[in-house]
Amino acid sequence: MTIKPVDYIPFINSAKDCELTAQLYGDAVAVRVSLECAAKTSALCPTGPKKWLDGGVDALDERNLQKLSSAYQDHFNRFPNSAQIADTQFQAMPNKGTVQTFVNSVLNECAKYGPNWISVPQLPMLDDSSRNKINRALAESTRVWKEARSESAELIVPVIFTNQNQILKKTERNKKLTAAMNSFTASGASGVWMVDASLSDQNGTSTFDKRFAALRNLHEELNALLPERAFTIGGPYWGMNIVLWARQLCSFAAIGLGNSYKYNIPGTPMQAGNVRIALPSLRRWATASAKLKQWLATSVSKLAPGDKAITEFQDLEKNFSKMLVQANGRVQIASFYKSWFGKFASLPASGRALALYQDLSSAYVLGSTLPDLPDDEKTSRKPGRVAQQLMLNCL
Repeated sequence: MTIKPVDYIPFINSAKDCELTAQLYGDAVAVRVSLECAAKTSALCPTGPKKWLDGGVDALDERNLQKLSSAYQDHFNRFPNSAQIADTQFQAMPNKGTVQTFVNSVLNECAKYGPNWISVPQLPMLDDSSRNKINRALAESTRVWKEARSESAELIVPVIFTNQNQILKKTERNKKLTAAMNSFTASGASGVWMVDASLSDQNGTSTFDKRFAALRNLHEELNALLPERAFTIGGPYWGMNIVLWARQLCSFAAIGLGNSYKYNIPGTPMQAGNVRIALPSLRRWATASAKLKQWLATSVSKLAPGDKAITEFQDLEKNFSKMLVQANGRVQIASFYKSWFGKFASLPASGRALALYQDLSSAYVLGSTLPDLPDDEKTSRKPGRVAQQLMLNCL
């Protein structure tokens, strides 16, 4: 019997990501593989999902070139003219031949891995329009490359926002969407992947009330501009990707793999994050610490007898030392996330948004009965805060 693929797309950047994907997400509609690590990871990906190769060209920002990891510097040194693509003066007046040579080199490398989808090389959005010409030139060169090769892989246009001011107001969204559509049309793409790389949607900050609504509007407005045949991808986020998908505002939800549920523009070295564990009944995660272990014990005493969260919290407390190992924490979070998404994937598309609203409402109500989480959670110490903010955007 053929198993229907689930509408999530894990983002793969390491061999460990491949292991988790094979273990938990082999039913994904697609997996996204970073070209920088493709030689180490492509063969380890599960064979069922479509393979999406992304060249990581969004790392080419003149301001960040000196900060790029050595692996990414080596990665881009393989491609002629990468320094020019990153140069702000060149971006303002791109030379077609220079751009074509760069694009051919990147996309030829992507094509070696036999992908079903390939990202159109694009630079992230800035507050002004200074990258519009280079992104249009990159898109046009991509079409030339695809037609010259009679390439069968479908193209996806990345639309990467770098701060909330680019999407909060409709006038700014209109400008960015016009630029995105120019790249979509110029490249002959089949889909659009859109993400706000500055959004960590579990932070619980008060600005999210407006920010989440603007993100919804952004996807609605994109869908109104795209042809009916086009597909869209939203995220990765923790919950807003699921909200967008459940509301049928994107075709597929990009997801993390237990350690990051946001998009990090590639190449810049990142500090090691805290070990986290999922709190399934609250539809969120929290930093694993001695204070969280104590919080779990205290919270059990606040719950009504028979509440299913009692067993969950007791099991987490019992296995807490095991969870402090980064790899174990990742598996626990990724396992929860699969089951959470699966609740809605099994429903008719028309019923998902309401079901997600009810699911998050239950988590919010539970959280309102519990003490504040440890101060590691900063602006999201209220246990039901994450669920509350996501819930309000479901309908």
